[in-house]
Amino acid sequence: MLDRLLGREGLRDRIDDLEEERRHLERRLDAERERRSEAVTARQEAEERVNRLEDRIAGLRGELDERDAPDLAFRHREAMGRRRTESVLDRLECVATGPEGALSAMVADGGEVPGPLADLLGERRALVARAAPCLVYADDAHLVGVALSPPLAPDPFCEWGDGFRVEREWFLPSGRHALALVRADTFALGVYDGDERVSSEGFESDVKEQHSKGGFSQGRFERVRDGQIRDHLDRCAEALDQVGGIPLYVVGERTVLDRFADRAAVTRAVDATGDPADALADARRAFWRTRLAAL
Repeated sequence: MLDRLLGREGLRDRIDDLEEERRHLERRLDAERERRSEAVTARQEAEERVNRLEDRIAGLRGELDERDAPDLAFRHREAMGRRRTESVLDRLECVATGPEGALSAMVADGGEVPGPLADLLGERRALVARAAPCLVYADDAHLVGVALSPPLAPDPFCEWGDGFRVEREWFLPSGRHALALVRADTFALGVYDGDERVSSEGFESDVKEQHSKGGFSQGRFERVRDGQIRDHLDRCAEALDQVGGIPLYVVGERTVLDRFADRAAVTRAVDATGDPADALADARRAFWRTRLAAL
């Protein structure tokens, strides 16, 4: 009675309504936080899977092509290390023909198969498009037919000769050059003279792990982590600025390579992990690997 006379009953009802509204809003906020956390985690997981998925898609497309044309398939495929590459190049250099019996051609990724090569290979020219970018070596007696994807592909060309045009610097390290590995939290740089390493350096940055739990803190976690990666890449760029006058090859995570495309002669995604020294060694082996596809 007293509450009603003093007008407090209405206030209490209003307070009850506001508290219920607050609880409702808190439930909505908790749900929104959970959705955001799940979305961020899903995006981060997707970024990790990009490289593997792209490689898998390329493989499936190749399988699809082969199923569509079951009689048209590579006779043999392999990824070659240094010794195997040297052995294959030795054999190609030994081939001798008449004045225009050996055809050498560089076909760019997505580029058109040159007319002379298409005429020589016939329907198997489709395999060249599948292997590109690649160097193709074939002879007029159809004894040799191979596509090689070298670490340092030259500009497109197509020429006949009495032997194949094989330049080892396309396939094997030569001269003074630098190779850098860049990941979101790791950097390594080596300067080489041919096979000999002249100098090296590397560092790791404190970048938060990609997977994190916690509603409200998830957005802040993502912003902090992105900032740490930017700082790390800035530090990598400063280190690469010290490389001058020699070819620079930058490898590493696909998602960060665009940052260095304007300063590198070649960029390539490779899977190399571990501390900077071990990761650089793995990256170097991966970079100087040649893919062979027998036509």
